[in-house]
Amino acid sequence: MSHDPFVIAGRTFRSRLMIGTGKFPSPEALRATLDASRAEIVTVALRRADLSNPEGDSILSVIDPAKHLLLPNTSGARTADEAVRLARLARAAGCEPWVKLELTPEPRYLLPDPIETLRAAELLVKDGFVVLPYIQADPILAKRLQEAGTATVMPLGAPIGSNRGVKTRDLIRIIIEQARVPVVVDAGLGAPSHAAESMELGADAVLVNTALADAQDHGAMARAFAMATEAGRMAYLAGLGPIRDTAEASSPLTGFLDSL
Repeated sequence: MSHDPFVIAGRTFRSRLMIGTGKFPSPEALRATLDASRAEIVTVALRRADLSNPEGDSILSVIDPAKHLLLPNTSGARTADEAVRLARLARAAGCEPWVKLELTPEPRYLLPDPIETLRAAELLVKDGFVVLPYIQADPILAKRLQEAGTATVMPLGAPIGSNRGVKTRDLIRIIIEQARVPVVVDAGLGAPSHAAESMELGADAVLVNTALADAQDHGAMARAFAMATEAGRMAYLAGLGPIRDTAEASSPLTGFLDSL
């Protein structure tokens, strides 16, 4: 929708669906996903990618710099210092100074560390990075990160890879209400309906990985997520009707009903 631009740090994107690149069974599956989704922002875990040899890397070789913004992510970092070091390595290797900040020291649920995330964000913003932080759905943390100068906030819908949907709905609603930067729902979205729900809440974009990598038909699922993202955004802009506790007739009642 050209009249509804999606802008991050002054850069405009057509697609509001971001794609993660982990877990795909083959480069061909990832390529089919990217082609069908028409996503423009693609995240790559720095610990899995060989930035020194992009043509030979199974993930990087699929990403087209003419179509995609490669968004390095610091997945696997446990401290702010580790995350900052990874981001700087990516920049030194020639990546644009954009980074998805991801700090998950707890291995079972991969929940992001709010204290280290805020500290890393402050350091990276001062160092000239465009920072997109992955966070728990914490409205106070989201405000603090915005104040620190992050380009977005990216609250989780559910734990990474769980495919459970928007379990943090009420908190995401508050984050969106208070946000001065784009809000991207990231993690836990397992079905196109979850993407649509996120967008109907007023999120600016969604990031999906596991649901696409798990699909039997990667291209078809990517297209379904793209359509759901667009539909959810359109519904939000159109204005969803209120939820009512009782029934309300869609047509006016006429007097003859009262006489029965």
